[in-house]
Amino acid sequence: MPVLKGNAIVGQSGGPTAAINATLSGVIRGCCDAAKNGTIGTVYGMKNGIDGLINGKYIDLSYMWEDEDQLSLLENTPAAALGSCRRKLPDPNGDSDVYPKLIELFKKLDIRYFFYIGGNDSMDTAAKLDVYAKRVGYDMRVMGVPKTVDNDLCETDHTPGFGSAAKYIATTVTEVIADCAVYDIPAVTVIEIMGRDTGWLTSAAGAGAAVGNPIPDLIYFPEKVFDLEKLYSDVEKALAKHPNVVIAVSEGIRFADGSFVGEDKSGAVDVFGHKQLSGAAKVVASAIKAKFGCKTRGIELNTVQRCANHIASLTDLKESVKIGSEAVKSAVNGASGCTVVYKRVSDEPYEVRYETADVRLIANRVKYLPDSFINADENGITEDCLKYLLPLMAGETSPTYERGIIKHFTFR
Repeated sequence: MPVLKGNAIVGQSGGPTAAINATLSGVIRGCCDAAKNGTIGTVYGMKNGIDGLINGKYIDLSYMWEDEDQLSLLENTPAAALGSCRRKLPDPNGDSDVYPKLIELFKKLDIRYFFYIGGNDSMDTAAKLDVYAKRVGYDMRVMGVPKTVDNDLCETDHTPGFGSAAKYIATTVTEVIADCAVYDIPAVTVIEIMGRDTGWLTSAAGAGAAVGNPIPDLIYFPEKVFDLEKLYSDVEKALAKHPNVVIAVSEGIRFADGSFVGEDKSGAVDVFGHKQLSGAAKVVASAIKAKFGCKTRGIELNTVQRCANHIASLTDLKESVKIGSEAVKSAVNGASGCTVVYKRVSDEPYEVRYETADVRLIANRVKYLPDSFINADENGITEDCLKYLLPLMAGETSPTYERGIIKHFTFR
């Protein structure tokens, strides 16, 4: 593969995570290494992803190459430091003016390397841009760099950001259970966890079992049909054992007809056609209250799941930095229209290797929680699931504090 020299640009897209900035740091570090042999000259950052770039919003990130303190701070900062977006690009074989505008900007900045950090929809953006660049003969290498707390990307063992979100969920659910246990009157608490299509995050609610902590009495996933009669039967059995029942549900649990339990009745959808959800925990808690007449409460963990960097997984952050730098290395070596993925070598000791996969095998596809991770009663997790989860949550980070307050990175 001939050497391609020029500048690079990186952006962040979709929902932020506790580790997406660690991946950004990895890309910056990778570009720094490539700059030492003259392959990459400058690395730019898109402001608010592809949406901002279309409008000419970008900044020079090269000043960070030699600033280890700032890179470390960036790696321990939640959310997307460059800003994010949720923009769906049009068909690259159509007549949209978006792509010519982007190519014009790439030529102006001599962009030859394009890195897009994001989830399923972001991989779609990378795939389309790669198709268009090849179609018009613009020599550029396009790499999708994975990110999503949902852990639902195909072709990879897991995704950057998932381990940290899972660690937060496992910890918080254990704390909620402890709080609920102080009273002896019948009560049911329903905890809603992110996961529109898959139950990966919700499975982490049961991870405390590995260290002897109490876990939810019941856990329900989008992969299995949610049935109210089964719920009532499960709750009745749980209440017979102890008065304080805790249930974990994915936000995307669905009835047999395919409708979401927590579906917004207005029918509103986002730019990618995803239906808006208004709260599965509230619906389930209300149904239980109506059936059993006991005290109920619905708790939605919401965005805290994905931004709790103070309790991030050290494994997750280290891997996230590495996957960013590996994306640069792969692109310099000739990869385009690809993404870097994790391939698990072993659980104990935990080991992964880094490979590339065609981004088209990831875009617009979903990796579901396997049946082997869900118990026979479809209301809990298995030992196989625990073996999968535990290495991803391992290790504690060391955030920077000043005067007792956690300090985060911001671009100057």
